[in-house]
Amino acid sequence: QVQLVESGGGLVQAGGSLRLSCAASGSIFSINAMGWYRQAPGKQRDMVATITRGGNTNYADSVKGRFTISRDNAKNTLYLQMNSLKPEDTAVYYCKAEHEVAGMLYYYWGQGTQVTVSS
Repeated sequence: QVQLVESGGGLVQAGGSLRLSCAASGSIFSINAMGWYRQAPGKQRDMVATITRGGNTNYADSVKGRFTISRDNAKNTLYLQMNSLKPEDTAVYYCKAEHEVAGMLYYYWGQGTQVTVSS
């Protein structure tokens, strides 16, 4: 079992910055890839950025050059630095972890943190 707790969301003006954090606990030694996803009202949940245990990253085109994903394996924490925020970045942001047990993959989600960007 893995527990994920996000923090760092809030209200910010367009052009501003926020840093999201996701603290992992439980069976953290078997966590592989982690990622940030977001869901705006009435829309599906979409990938924002992912990072492997080794540090390889992948970003949605809409956030490339503005967002940076990172992870501190020693602190069991995932981060998302968001710069040059736009109103269309407004959404609930979720942390996701891929957990491997005996060759089986399990996926865990945090409870989400609201990010609101005003114009």
